[in-house]
Amino acid sequence: MLRTERHARILEHVSAQGGVDVHELSRLLNVSGATVRRDLQHLSRLNLLRRTHGGAVVGSIGLEVPVQHRAERRRPEKQAIARAAAALVPEGAVVGMTGGTTVTEVARLLAERGPVTIVTNAVNIAAELVLHRDVNLVVIGGNARTASYELVGPIAEKTLADHHTDMTFLGVDGISAAHGCTTHDQLEAATDRAFAAGSGRTIVVADHSKIGKVTFAKICPLTDIHHLVTDNGAPTDQLARIADAGVPVTIV
Repeated sequence: MLRTERHARILEHVSAQGGVDVHELSRLLNVSGATVRRDLQHLSRLNLLRRTHGGAVVGSIGLEVPVQHRAERRRPEKQAIARAAAALVPEGAVVGMTGGTTVTEVARLLAERGPVTIVTNAVNIAAELVLHRDVNLVVIGGNARTASYELVGPIAEKTLADHHTDMTFLGVDGISAAHGCTTHDQLEAATDRAFAAGSGRTIVVADHSKIGKVTFAKICPLTDIHHLVTDNGAPTDQLARIADAGVPVTIV
């Protein structure tokens, strides 16, 4: 297991449980207690959790796992989702892209395929695409969020109001029939709404861990979503409720 993936699993487990001890993490990750202690110390220095005697608890960052610690988690599923999502994009389309690890995988495929116009507020996506000759790249400005690498806020929303995209790929932290699409941050949610409002179609790309989940800030109801692409690990009851709400679902 890669170190970054191990860190992601630790953060997700601590977030879900509120706290955890070294022995539990050692069994979960199949590594030594010494390795777990080094990992916890590293994550504590980054203020992503708080070390305790014999373990760790949720830190001041709350429940959001930063994107750099999510990139390797469920990557095969995310790449499969991205392939199905990219197939929905016609040649020469203008495509909006929010941040998120699954959206980033879609961006990579579209950049390789080209030609395409991509409008994004994610600085990591912009950095990857800027050298691709077949990509017409438009970067939306705003206030930078270190947890998601996104530029958000009033500047981003005002800029998006002056643009139209054929389709937008929306990264979310949760999607459910009852609460629609949600994320951890209010400013990010408002910027995501602006992406959806200026787009002909809004497509959510989310791995199974996001299905049925609800987080703090509401982006939009399901009525604003035109398609969901996810993987076959998603709970079938939740997918059925989303489909019953009128959202076409593609499962890879």
